[in-house]
Amino acid sequence: MAKRSAGLLIYRRSDGNIRVLLVHPGGPFWAKKDDGAWSIPKGLVEENEDELAAARRETAEELGITVEGPFARLGDYKQPGGKIVIAWSVEARAEIGVAAIKSNSFTMEWPPRSGSMKAFPEVDRAGWFSLPEAEVKMLAGQRPMLADLAGQMGAG
Repeated sequence: MAKRSAGLLIYRRSDGNIRVLLVHPGGPFWAKKDDGAWSIPKGLVEENEDELAAARRETAEELGITVEGPFARLGDYKQPGGKIVIAWSVEARAEIGVAAIKSNSFTMEWPPRSGSMKAFPEVDRAGWFSLPEAEVKMLAGQRPMLADLAGQMGAG
């Protein structure tokens, strides 16, 4: 069975436009990548875990905040590597300051084959993007979420 991740496509309306919150992955592999590297806050769904609960948990771990609903299921998105990302849209009810995110961290050997372990934030930054900007910034496998969000909101 394909691995499943769940996440939230958080949006806000500003001057008649939709802006979405995306996160940039931390760690050395992603450090110099920008366009095509950003994602919705998401993570693996544990065995027997409710998918929306996983999406909310992962968002809290990556942003350091709790996001309240209502949540609307966007769909299931098969990624190039085979993983399925299950996404919900949710309108930001409170201001989310992207400069103040507090992500959890992971540890990996760095540099490779050095025997030295180093901690990196799971997410090193976040940003609000218009739908056309997000289309450029997002991982290719997640871009269909933007059209689905626009359709869900009657903007597409």
